[in-house]
Amino acid sequence: MLGELRVENLGIIDEVDLVLGGHMTAITGETGAGKTLLVEALDLLLGGRADGGLVRPGAEEARVEGRFVVDDDEVVLARVVPKQGRSRAYLDGRLATAGELAARGRTLVDLHGQHEHQSLLVPAEQRALLDRFAGDEATRARADVGAARAELRDLDAQLARLGGDDRTRAREADLLRFQLAEIDAAALEDLDEDTRLAGEEALLGDAAAHAEALDAAFAHLDGPAVDGLGAAIAELAGRAPFAGAEDRLRRLQAELAEVAHDLRVEGERVVVDPDRLAVVRARRRVLSDLRRKFGDTLAEVVAYRDDVRARLAALEEHESRAARLGERRDVVGSTLSAANARLGAARREAAGPLAVAVTGHLAELAMPGARLEVAVEPGTPGEDGADDVTLLLAANPGEAARPLARAASGGELSRAMLAVRVVLSEAPPTLVFDEVDAGIGGEAGVAVGRALASLGGKHQVLCVTHLAQVAAFADEQVVVRKHRAGSRTVAGAEVVAGDRRVAELARMLAGVVDSAHAHRHAQELLAAAAVTRAEVR
Repeated sequence: MLGELRVENLGIIDEVDLVLGGHMTAITGETGAGKTLLVEALDLLLGGRADGGLVRPGAEEARVEGRFVVDDDEVVLARVVPKQGRSRAYLDGRLATAGELAARGRTLVDLHGQHEHQSLLVPAEQRALLDRFAGDEATRARADVGAARAELRDLDAQLARLGGDDRTRAREADLLRFQLAEIDAAALEDLDEDTRLAGEEALLGDAAAHAEALDAAFAHLDGPAVDGLGAAIAELAGRAPFAGAEDRLRRLQAELAEVAHDLRVEGERVVVDPDRLAVVRARRRVLSDLRRKFGDTLAEVVAYRDDVRARLAALEEHESRAARLGERRDVVGSTLSAANARLGAARREAAGPLAVAVTGHLAELAMPGARLEVAVEPGTPGEDGADDVTLLLAANPGEAARPLARAASGGELSRAMLAVRVVLSEAPPTLVFDEVDAGIGGEAGVAVGRALASLGGKHQVLCVTHLAQVAAFADEQVVVRKHRAGSRTVAGAEVVAGDRRVAELARMLAGVVDSAHAHRHAQELLAAAAVTRAEVR
């Protein structure tokens, strides 16, 4: 609900700060006092057109702020309109566009009096309200439509991800098979094979020279070196002062014997084998080609092979996968068609009763010859079905029914909206009605007041009215008055209660505030309205 409205320098308003309650609030005042300026202030908060001509003479800019309470949280909308230049919009203190302000405002306020802010003039909302009136069958069918369309989107995305046309897939599959055959032919098992073969090639590549070097080294160790160490050990044996040196010589002797043995073994292992060398070099060329094409290491080549195998399997399964997805798509398409048909049938069945219910309320609201029609026609399939739903109004007897937005004057349109809201009370939390009582009075005014009070049980209702019969039904009443401030005319607004409210109602009834009869009548209106208000809520 709108908890607080602050307006500065708008038209003849200097500064107005209103703290508003829930349920129903009537906004009253003499003709020209500035009541409509409060509606224009709300219009600006809802992203309406900003005109520098709205700025109060002598001021540089007008400012409107609204504090809304939503589920124990607060939302603050603000609009600044300069004399010249572009207006500025703010949402919770941050700069926003007028479009962002309008989008957020539509969830908070429905303003009946300015067409661009009446949600019931939007085709999607007209479909939604008919579905709410139609009840569970339409709700279930609409949910089924949404679920089926969501699954269709997913299936289409899966089909798209299968990729390319048949020829493209065939070319890709052939390339992948060729690559896979090349890698598989190499029979990669040891990921360190390339390193191992490099060592073997180095050994085989100069085998004769390696063998000669090993034999020569062995001869040097197995002769003089071993004999020299043995003689040195014999000279020091048994000499206690040199026991450490003797131990070191013996360790050297053992290590030298081990090295000599290893050299002999290595020399025996090295063979001149040109055939094996050719095999190693050929294998290394194969591995080098694989690394050049498919990865820097054999591990990367193996990983690429696994990816190729998976992609090839997907391509080879394409036809069966596409067939399965296509079959499922056909099933879901049939489900969607059936859901659209059920939703359309529920809408057509509910259209007549909804029209009758709203037309009945129009008669109560001083539009006795008016009738509402609800047209349900085939339309473009969408998230909410495949029907175009249009509210049509014939405001006077003998007239053809036309779309709601073009069929009525401001007051008639507001009353039509009021009748719809009474039948279908779901709406944004705050409803604003301007000119809803235009051209009516007496019992018709009482009917309008009763309808507004009924809506006030579930919504915050703000109503600009000139009828005391309507204002009496309000839980609170705001009076807009203008006065002279030096050479200027200034409008202000305040909440009135008690005797001051009775005086305002008396003025609305008789045109003066000092009429005893009007005072008694005002008190009677308030008392009767209080009883009726309790009944309709």
